[in-house]
Amino acid sequence: MLDRLAALESEFRLLEARLADPDVIADQARYGPLARRYSELEPIVTAAIELRTRTDDIAAASSMLEGSTGDDREFARDELTAAQADVVGLEATLHRLLLPKDPNEGRDVIVEIRGAEGGEEANLWARDLFELYQAFAQRRGWRFEVLGSQASSMGGFDEVAFKVAGDAAWTRMQHEGGTHRVQRVPVTESQGRIHTSSATVAVFPEADEVDVELPDRDLKVDVYRSSGPGGQSVNTTDSAVRITHLPT
Repeated sequence: MLDRLAALESEFRLLEARLADPDVIADQARYGPLARRYSELEPIVTAAIELRTRTDDIAAASSMLEGSTGDDREFARDELTAAQADVVGLEATLHRLLLPKDPNEGRDVIVEIRGAEGGEEANLWARDLFELYQAFAQRRGWRFEVLGSQASSMGGFDEVAFKVAGDAAWTRMQHEGGTHRVQRVPVTESQGRIHTSSATVAVFPEADEVDVELPDRDLKVDVYRSSGPGGQSVNTTDSAVRITHLPT
């Protein structure tokens, strides 16, 4: 572990120097990934430095303990005990920090909510879920952006999609995906009966922007015309086009 920590600390110092470079600061495409990596390494390096310090304290306290008496010996024993406890805690912290990271950690999050089983009540439940997540994002200080929505007849959502951006957004939101059910007397119920309704929630990490090249040779284009008897423009206009990406 010590060799790995030394390598990570060297990487951290290199990143520190690069992030201070005006050319890097001016290029957000380069600066962003470097800054994220710096943030990942900072708690590891801080803990590693503290581990070295407390390990040296153990050696110093042990040396003091050998040749001391009275109050000095008691002080050295207390310092040794405290340093040993700190080293155990720091080693556990570093083992946790060095575990493989979720590759989507730090990404913005796209959430889609759709009314499912339960008719209009399911759409109302989808709206309630949307408002719940919106309030949660506001409380966490995240940026919240509605990407699109389709309202239902009673003010619910047939579907709604939104983007959440902020610290630990993916960590907090990734497990929200799935079917969410509610049992209640809905506003659509006139007899006071309890209904079970559901809405589906899909959670995705936002993909990186990439440049895509599609050579013409990789595309197959099929053009279709209407078939059938007579009618204006039938069999004379291209009414459908299908493009197939051949490699996939």
